[in-house]
Amino acid sequence: MITYLTCLLQIVLFTFASFCLGQGQPSSPEQILLKDYRPVSLYQTETHQIQQAKYPVIDLHSHSYPDSPEQVAAWVRTMDSVGVDKSVVMTYQTGKTFDSLAQIYNQYPERFILFCGFDYTGYDEPGYGSAAVAELERCVKIGAKGVGELGDKGKGLFYSKPTPAYGMHIDDARMKPLLEKCAELEIPVSIHVAEPIWMYEPMNEQNDGLMNAYQWRLDDQPDIVEHSGMVQILENAVRDNPTTTFIACHYANCSYDLSILGNLFDQYPNLYADNAARYAETATIPRYVARFYEKYQDRLVFGTDMGTDPAMYRLLFRIMETDDEHFYDRNRSSYHWAFNGYHLPDEVLEKVYRTNAKKILGLSE
Repeated sequence: MITYLTCLLQIVLFTFASFCLGQGQPSSPEQILLKDYRPVSLYQTETHQIQQAKYPVIDLHSHSYPDSPEQVAAWVRTMDSVGVDKSVVMTYQTGKTFDSLAQIYNQYPERFILFCGFDYTGYDEPGYGSAAVAELERCVKIGAKGVGELGDKGKGLFYSKPTPAYGMHIDDARMKPLLEKCAELEIPVSIHVAEPIWMYEPMNEQNDGLMNAYQWRLDDQPDIVEHSGMVQILENAVRDNPTTTFIACHYANCSYDLSILGNLFDQYPNLYADNAARYAETATIPRYVARFYEKYQDRLVFGTDMGTDPAMYRLLFRIMETDDEHFYDRNRSSYHWAFNGYHLPDEVLEKVYRTNAKKILGLSE
């Protein structure tokens, strides 16, 4: 009896172990799950590892990832090592939280440029506006050099903290006094509208961005303003506030068709765009993107929006500067496709890395 039970236990354990091993190491391609697909490039082509950016970079899209003096000091050392001169820290914040961040980052006035948020408290009540304008002016007095990142993925403005403004978009009449005050104060407004087009498509076998899109999907939210509607909302605000400088984050999420953004550039000189966190979407079509950069080299600015890791900066510089082909970085992208370098000309690189940001921010050096 004992021998029988021992044999039975051995069979169960063997079956369980085989199952677990099979889960980790599929025995055939049919068993590979989409989420586990991790191709490794076998191409033996010339590669370039960029240790420092070719020109001193102004990163126009970062956030307050470090929130202590020690962490900020470590970030400065990283910036020194990779060639980032200044980082724009978009805090989203107003009130005491903005004040506390200003106290930390203002220890390095030559290295960090703070953006504040808008205070949406009472946005859905009569009389909204004057208190928000006063708070904006106060934030500017203690160090804010811009506003952002404002965010609207279709349900209304919600990035600014502590109060979201669901149902109110950037082109709403209630936003007019704030946008006019930004023009008066000569500070830019950085705004994220929509999401990449893959997030709106059905989550099926035809969605070639499925691996990343599923995490950020919007196709299952029928009550949102869709992609084209969000681009129109951005255009409305830019058109109706011609003396306010706008920076559309992430190419206005038009990576799939940059001509949409190009058409806005052609019409509105007060509009710029950053390239932050959309390298994966554009490094798959490098020749098209390089032509876009050459045409609109005076309207594009560099951004990261992906933390403070030195390897992250160096990957982005490799994409911007080299003609390397078909390489992966699973730490930065969950798409299935590979990266390719844009190989931008020096004169374009310098403008995108630095010159255009200086103009927007009113910097002499």
